[in-house]
Amino acid sequence: MFQFITRKPLWVNILAAIVLLLLLLLIFLGSLALLTRHGKTLRIPGVTGMSYADAKKSLEAQGFEVQIQDSTYNDTVPPMRVVKQFPDADNQVKINRTVYLTINRSVAPIIEMPNLISMTLRNAELVLHHYGLQIEDTVYKPDFAKNSVLDQLYNGETIKPGTKIQQGNKITLVIGNGIGGTEYTVPDLVGLTYSEAKAQLDAGRLIVGALVSEKNITDTANAFVYRQNPGKFGDDGKLNHIRQGQTIDLWLTAKQPERKDSTQNTTPNN
Repeated sequence: MFQFITRKPLWVNILAAIVLLLLLLLIFLGSLALLTRHGKTLRIPGVTGMSYADAKKSLEAQGFEVQIQDSTYNDTVPPMRVVKQFPDADNQVKINRTVYLTINRSVAPIIEMPNLISMTLRNAELVLHHYGLQIEDTVYKPDFAKNSVLDQLYNGETIKPGTKIQQGNKITLVIGNGIGGTEYTVPDLVGLTYSEAKAQLDAGRLIVGALVSEKNITDTANAFVYRQNPGKFGDDGKLNHIRQGQTIDLWLTAKQPERKDSTQNTTPNN
């Protein structure tokens, strides 16, 4: 065979080599297209909402591979149902493409109960949603901390933060309605500085309402209370009462007024 090649002119051998290379290239490209099924695509069927077993069977029957990508939990969806797929339904892809599925767990995962105490109702709702928990009910209780969570209940009992609980369970929130349950005598603030009066109100869980200052006051903290509403006594001379969370209006002056109990408001010294 070597002698046959050497007897031929050089240009003939070169031409034969080129033809052979082209032939090998065509064979290679043809086999590659056959192996990869080049140009052949399939439409991905929608399997969301189907059971995992049915979805897997349907996809594999059409030449797709199936893999569970993730799992989630939703108590409104039957267990082991497909809740998401990737690629999405109706996409055109090559055959043998892997379809990734997200399924709904058959058992709710265990989580730790978050601490909702002192949160606003709105924030508590957001945290519960983030943890996959639900609000069963909201119960309002007299307390100065208006719209704040006072307690968190599960099955009627307080549930402490960090307690293991199944996702999807329902929590009852006890919320402050802004008014304390205990009624007591209105404190006498006349003659105190504003900072002293504020400290006394904070200790009693009362709130400063309207604050009226004379024009010559430059240091509100050290200004003196000469009038308050409600006062310690009513117009009938009887003691006024107040609840936690309610407000007291204050009037301030630069000079300290006489501190005494009276049925009339005390006026500032001139």
